[in-house]
Amino acid sequence: MITYLKKAAKTALSETAGAREVAERMLAAIAAGGEEAVRSYARKLDNWSGPIVVSAEEIARRSAELPEQVKSDIQFAIDNVRRFAEAQRASIRDFALEVAPGVTLGQRLVPCNVAGCYVPTGRYAHIASAYMSVATAKAAGVKQVIACSTPYRGRGMHPAVLYAMHQAGADIILTLGGVQAIAALAYGLFTGHAADIIVGPGNKFVAEAKRLLYGQVGIDVFAGPSEIAVLADDTADPDIVAADLVGQAEHGPESPAWLITSSGALAQEVMARVPQLIAALPPAALAAAEAAWRDYGEVSLCDTREEMAATADRYAPEHLEVHCAELEWWLGHLRNYGSLFLGEETTVAYGDKASGPNHILPTKFAARYSAGLSVHKFLKPLTWQKMSREAACEIGAVSARISRLEGMEAHARTADLRLARYRPGHNLDLGQPVTS
Repeated sequence: MITYLKKAAKTALSETAGAREVAERMLAAIAAGGEEAVRSYARKLDNWSGPIVVSAEEIARRSAELPEQVKSDIQFAIDNVRRFAEAQRASIRDFALEVAPGVTLGQRLVPCNVAGCYVPTGRYAHIASAYMSVATAKAAGVKQVIACSTPYRGRGMHPAVLYAMHQAGADIILTLGGVQAIAALAYGLFTGHAADIIVGPGNKFVAEAKRLLYGQVGIDVFAGPSEIAVLADDTADPDIVAADLVGQAEHGPESPAWLITSSGALAQEVMARVPQLIAALPPAALAAAEAAWRDYGEVSLCDTREEMAATADRYAPEHLEVHCAELEWWLGHLRNYGSLFLGEETTVAYGDKASGPNHILPTKFAARYSAGLSVHKFLKPLTWQKMSREAACEIGAVSARISRLEGMEAHARTADLRLARYRPGHNLDLGQPVTS
């Protein structure tokens, strides 16, 4: 039985309708007005009237502003992300397989030609999102990677974000944010290269723009506010559990933070500690985390670890931490999550910033059917086949009969023709011709 010691007042779907209307209106205006409409939104929404395409000289100038330690830290994180992405790429392969005599089938993994990578810089400068998206696209073999980010606080792009994009391998960088950036990537504005896929986190307006454009372009995930769930038993450290919940709640006022535990004592300690940790945050983070915990925070008390695992799978959280005994049991039993953090030694912040696995992950229950950003998102597993004439006759007879069972006479006749050419005078059963 599950007992809710704290129940969320809102759900992941509480704030989407208004954002969808705004995104629809902006996309329509940009589709009609092109680059000038984008520039107008940039001036109005971001107070930016400077160049959209960032020059090599600007990249060098802004990069020179950064301390060497910052550059070293960013490069360390890029290297980890790239190594993990390259290992993912190596885990899948092209192949050819003879499934029957004379019938050879195969797969080629072909990367997208153009990827658009969006990096948000609103309440925070999301430096890590730059290399999470760009380095992964490059590891997949994408030829043209276009990265974009908002002017930071009315100035040009945040220098560390710009440096991270460049070091990760971006081919073109745009100073653009919000819906107008997503539209520019989709329509190929300012670059002449329309994106095949657009990836990267963003606010609810960016998420809705990506949702509305899906089909015209591919996207990584249907993303929403960042989420965390923590599974904790009586071996967990309540201070660490509370700190990790608050660490994700600072993302924004709509970020869910869920504790699922089998220990009533730990639950009470965490619930007492979370408000104290929030109160000690700087103003912007305090306001975000306080609202997130008030409206979206939830504490569930379960009887067994099986019930805890089932509850976590129902939430399908973006980030799932396990602070429990027997970590291998949890690794084997948990199924729905964006990324999994086993043991108190690791935490979401490590995955978000520097450890290697990607931090662009599914939210709003999408982890039930989708994974986070990886090289796989940029690759198309394209199939091919070839046959000997003898095999074409064997496959042809089966295909003709199935086609006619489906009522598709023209399909069947493509097989009939080959059989007549390759095996004249045959007496194979090709099914009853479709007459109506």
